[in-house]
Amino acid sequence: MTYQENIYGIYTGNHAHTDPEPKERYELDIHTHTIASGHGSCATITDMAKAARARNLKMIGISDHGPATLGGGRISYFRNLKYAQRERLGIKMLYGAEANIINHRGNLDLSDDILKGLDYVIASMHHPTIKPGSVEENTGAYIRAMKNPYVSVIGHCDDTKFPIDPFKLFAAAMENHVLLEINNSSLSPEGYRGDTKYTDLILLNLSVHFNYPVLLSSDSHGTAHVGDFTYAAEAANLAKVPRNLILNYSSKALLSFLAGK
Repeated sequence: MTYQENIYGIYTGNHAHTDPEPKERYELDIHTHTIASGHGSCATITDMAKAARARNLKMIGISDHGPATLGGGRISYFRNLKYAQRERLGIKMLYGAEANIINHRGNLDLSDDILKGLDYVIASMHHPTIKPGSVEENTGAYIRAMKNPYVSVIGHCDDTKFPIDPFKLFAAAMENHVLLEINNSSLSPEGYRGDTKYTDLILLNLSVHFNYPVLLSSDSHGTAHVGDFTYAAEAANLAKVPRNLILNYSSKALLSFLAGK
């Protein structure tokens, strides 16, 4: 049996799982956007902290779009985040960026000098910032981006406009100590990334098989969906991902993972 056949067997449910614990409360959401992202939101950082408190989160991460996104954050904005308040309204604050992968060499639109001052970095592909490539090109671009020592998360790698090899990508994530996110916005009926469920379920089953964590992300542009993982959680439950492999349940576990990078 080949490696992919073995994993595909897992995807179709031919193995034992540890049951998840869906009744546990999530503690964090670190893929969120403020007015600094330039589209879809007029919320300030304080507004986002208020939304996190209203949803009983303990921690929120602000990850505005990099400058290659139309209207995205300016270099000065990301440079000054290291001086921002570490706690707002009783909510622990993390400050990061959703940096754009700008070519198939895996280069980002923020320099390492900026990235090293952030708490975490999500690397993502967005059209038209980068032209979609083949499965091999897209997968290679993500993997090269992972090798950047400041990249800790790969964002919405389920986007059907940027097809990938989920098996190679997951193996590279483990090798480079990077999280793959399960993006709630992608899985939403109002999502615009196509039918992403197949790829997300493969990634979730690989998480179970290799006992390697994943991250659920709201990708909330503004306050409306902060801490909302409705569709991502449904996929995780379908794959029977145990609670300890979903880092949103524990701020301590997420911070420990980020420190390990």
